[in-house]
Amino acid sequence: MRIIDTHTHILPPEIIARRDEYCQRDRCFGMLYASPRARLADAGELLASMDGAGVDMAVVFGAAFADLGLCRLCNDYVLDAARQHPLRLFPFALAAPCARDQAWREVRRCLEAGAAGIGELMPDGQGFALTDFELLDPLMALARAYKAPAMAHVNELVGHDYAGKGTQGPHQAYLCASHYPQNTLIFSHWGGGLPFYELMPEVRSVLSNVYYDTAASSYLYEDAIFQYVAGWAPAKILWGSDYPLLKQRPFLQRVTNLGLDPIALANVLGGNALAVLGVNREAT
Repeated sequence: MRIIDTHTHILPPEIIARRDEYCQRDRCFGMLYASPRARLADAGELLASMDGAGVDMAVVFGAAFADLGLCRLCNDYVLDAARQHPLRLFPFALAAPCARDQAWREVRRCLEAGAAGIGELMPDGQGFALTDFELLDPLMALARAYKAPAMAHVNELVGHDYAGKGTQGPHQAYLCASHYPQNTLIFSHWGGGLPFYELMPEVRSVLSNVYYDTAASSYLYEDAIFQYVAGWAPAKILWGSDYPLLKQRPFLQRVTNLGLDPIALANVLGGNALAVLGVNREAT
């Protein structure tokens, strides 16, 4: 069984070393990482964490800056890390949709250079909505052309407040999926609770192209969410930690010990991700 973490962040060492400066340059980054207790990690630290946790591969991207130049800085670092560790890291390309044509060119550059997907898109932090189709249409067309999944940050709109909690929730994600039925979409953070709406047959039909990663799950939900959603959508759950926000090893151990059906567990921890990423199981 291959274990794949579908949601991890790494940053160039220069951003980590000059955290305060970049917190001033980007409002959302500052909101999330101004505290020195907020963990940042480079590629070496991620790989060490993966080795310690028994994680075979990871989907990796930088921080979703609003400034396209900062996205490009992160993309270059992530692509270089993936070139050095091609059997361990799947690079995703950051985009700042409000940069329009420049964002499209940056994402195409990254896909040509080996990026496996687009994301993580951060609507509130980057100044757009999941229903801003004029902005998203070119990027989604690019994703279709390259058969690449697109990942977007989605929030639950109820419950406790926290730094970075946004306004784009299940309804907006549903409208996004209905507008892009030919795209493979990953809605992070359990899609803000969207999988529960898949118990409505007409909603489940619209969301046939949607997958849900479990990033930051323990900050939001009880671990029983895995068992519930696995009851009706086991093929759509992608285990993701949101490393370094969550430590991989304890989170993986908790999920492994939930008592999920062994086949469902193997798919949640890696099999589903292999399918979404278009990776041949035997080749891995």
